Amino acid sequence: MTNPADDNPWIRRFHHEPSSPVTLVCFPHAGGSASFFYPVSDAMQSTMQVVALQYPGRQDRRSERPLTTIAELAEGSFAALRPLMDRPLAFFGHSMGATVAFEVAVRMKRELAGAPVTLFASGRRAPSRHRVETVHQRDDDGIISELKGLSGTDSRLLGDMELLRMILPAIRGDYTAAETYRYQPGPTLDCPIVALTGESDPKVTLDESRAWADHTSGGFELRTFSGGHFYLAQHQRAVINLISDQLLSLTL
Repeated sequence: MTNPADDNPWIRRFHHEPSSPVTLVCFPHAGGSASFFYPVSDAMQSTMQVVALQYPGRQDRRSERPLTTIAELAEGSFAALRPLMDRPLAFFGHSMGATVAFEVAVRMKRELAGAPVTLFASGRRAPSRHRVETVHQRDDDGIISELKGLSGTDSRLLGDMELLRMILPAIRGDYTAAETYRYQPGPTLDCPIVALTGESDPKVTLDESRAWADHTSGGFELRTFSGGHFYLAQHQRAVINLISDQLLSLTL
């Protein structure tokens, strides 16, 4: 039976695993799209349902206005995911996506008295830890330089300036959202949080990752990997195994 969420432009489901005990929801990084998580869905399709969020302003949603606040991204994501919230969900967010995932979890608790079974926060400081960042205020070349430095964008895309400039509005919108976000103190979550980070990530220190523990009463774990902000590219199998082991142990 088709889930109504499948007709929502925010939701991408690359493979179907109807018997999955939990659905893993993936939240892309700034400038990222749902397709970033296709390899995760492909690797997990025999054991777990994976869906990914597609924010406005990219790929097939390129004609839509990019959103420029975490609140807008979280509200849109929460509304899109509500039809799936009658079953166990886990959240995995990378970089900006971790902040969006956290804010969706906050809305689950506030509006539904629910929670994801686990929140995986990757490559992002805790919401309560603020840095002054101004990438969104740079010119186009300055933003492109940032993308190249983080190595989070397909190198073929970075070499195609015409295509790259077409998606720059969405990238700028994401950076605006991430860099202007300010945590509003409130009740802590009660789900486990697993923070994942690259040991040489310039965007988050180990101390900033450990601070995720302050946002939940449900247990906290920090996992570190060699590499930088996109350590995921080097450790895809290890991260997938970590997620699978965590979620399957909770649902058995």
